Amino acid sequence: MKICSLLPSGTEIVYALGLVDDLVGVTDLCDYPPAARLKPVYCHSLIDTSQSDSVEVERQMQRFMVSGQSPYWLDLDQLHRNPPELVLAQNTCFRCDIDERDVYEVCVELDPVPAVLVLGPRTLSDIFTSINRVAQAAGVADAGNKLVGMLERRVNCVTTGFSNKMYRPTVVSLEGINPLVAGGHWLPELKELAGGRDDLFTPGCDAEKLRWHTIRDYDPQVLVITPCSSNPTRSMKEIEYLAQQEGWWDMQAVRAGEVYVVDHVYFSRPGPRIIQGLEILAQILHPELFDKLIPHGTVFKLEPAPRGGVFPGSLAKLFRKFPG
Repeated sequence: MKICSLLPSGTEIVYALGLVDDLVGVTDLCDYPPAARLKPVYCHSLIDTSQSDSVEVERQMQRFMVSGQSPYWLDLDQLHRNPPELVLAQNTCFRCDIDERDVYEVCVELDPVPAVLVLGPRTLSDIFTSINRVAQAAGVADAGNKLVGMLERRVNCVTTGFSNKMYRPTVVSLEGINPLVAGGHWLPELKELAGGRDDLFTPGCDAEKLRWHTIRDYDPQVLVITPCSSNPTRSMKEIEYLAQQEGWWDMQAVRAGEVYVVDHVYFSRPGPRIIQGLEILAQILHPELFDKLIPHGTVFKLEPAPRGGVFPGSLAKLFRKFPG
């Protein structure tokens, strides 16, 4: 079956199921595994997040939303030149990947019309269901069951070490710095499974823009910064915005050095690597229990700052690779 994946998490699922030879097209955001970059690109993002800061990305996104246009472009020539039989789309986030409605509108013009499988997970169990749905649609249901079973065992390896009386630090995770955005969907659940506490959000909820005082007043013991579509290098360039907020240096997470910048791919893509995100959180929250779960160069930890903070523009200099 010829498969076109119009979302990075779908591409990761296809590869994990061993369907690399069936994958005929991807998006320009599909970068994992690295071999995915060699596949023909069927969908292009009209906003280059690698060249724009968060403020500019938000400005461009708002312009698309007001106009009613999609921030993604489907290559009709590619679709007609090598039409897929199965197209993977999503309805979880208009901002992150092309919307299902735009996909349907184009696919009905193809002959024959391909099957469109829409993935919209909101919880961890939904992600496992998505994997099985892709496997079934591609005719490899057994591979889906095997992959999900392996991922579930990894979840159990994290959760079996916890007890009800165990210390669970309060955690806030940010999917955006400017504007401030709290991660929703599966992220509140991951924090709980990793041994933390999220009193602000419930599993399956929408991502939500926040006012700074909400974070300041909650005063979490751990702050995880993992902006969507941003790697640690890009995030570090924008993190100074947080240091400019009232009460930043007084927050207990900041005073204790429990602020972490993490590569977004382990949290924003609802595919197999979401379990690696869980493992990363578990080692961040409970390093006394977990070791060697964090890939090199994907997490950076804040060193406790001198009393009163640091000079403007110097916050990024206090972060070090974690673990050291």
